[in-house]
Amino acid sequence: MIDPAPAATAGPPSELDKLRRRVKALSGKRDEAEARLRALLDALLPLDDVLADTRRRAGALQGARSARETASAAIALGEQIDAAHRMLRGEFARHDVAPMDVVGRTADPATMRVVGTEPHPTRPHGTVLRERITGFRMGAATLRPAQVVIAVPGPAPEPGTPEEAAGDALAPVSPPAGGKRSQPRRTTRAQRGLPRKPSAGRGRRSRRRG
Repeated sequence: MIDPAPAATAGPPSELDKLRRRVKALSGKRDEAEARLRALLDALLPLDDVLADTRRRAGALQGARSARETASAAIALGEQIDAAHRMLRGEFARHDVAPMDVVGRTADPATMRVVGTEPHPTRPHGTVLRERITGFRMGAATLRPAQVVIAVPGPAPEPGTPEEAAGDALAPVSPPAGGKRSQPRRTTRAQRGLPRKPSAGRGRRSRRRG
């Protein structure tokens, strides 16, 4: 009696099998990325409609002929801009993208870029006073670092005070090249079309004759 041939044992996957699995995995990731991109673009189409209407309202503001029309167009334009911003932030949130909101925190070089400093009497050195450009996170990762202005020790500036405005008004004019201050050019009475004054010498001689 002839014994049946032993069943073939499954060996390790060949290089071709590994390559097929990698191609399949990459293809699945590509399809997923394309689907997410299409969903994002579809969601941004209404935003394009809002921005197009915003341009129309901006044109109405420029063509306003009265103060009432100007005020009404400005209010409508502001509402459109707010609506567009809310729509964009909503789509960001759907994709796990959120602003960092770093004002009041200590500047972190990993997520922020310091682009300016400002004296402040109470805030600790390095505290973020304001954002020049908003930073965003995507999940826990930094999508875009924030550009911030931080506090440094010193008295706080007071922009717009009457003293500062007066100082600007009384600020000396910068002298021209060469270091000499320009003086107003003197003109004669004849050049200005005015009658000549009687000579002081003639007046003294006439008094002597009297």
